[in-house]
Amino acid sequence: MSIFEIAIEVIGWLAAILILASYVLLSLGRIEPRGYLYQWMNVIGASGFVLNSGYNGALPSAGLNIVWALMGVFTLWSVWRAQGGRCPGRLKGDHRGAIAG
Repeated sequence: MSIFEIAIEVIGWLAAILILASYVLLSLGRIEPRGYLYQWMNVIGASGFVLNSGYNGALPSAGLNIVWALMGVFTLWSVWRAQGGRCPGRLKGDHRGAIAG
């Protein structure tokens, strides 16, 4: 196995961990479904799956993850626009950077 092939496998495993972690955090109520953190975890994870599955010839999986990543990008854009450019999606209860009033 070449260094390149090992890198592709590592990218695939990291993508799987990222997608799984995003789902666990969402299921535990630690992040919001339309929050930046959840969406970025999915966009990056899906992009890793695209690289891994595309390289390994799993084109249906690559196609699905292209759509998955695009949905995440669209959601990021729509949330950003709806929030007037603010950065929602921190962990629940995390008020770092919030303005006390």
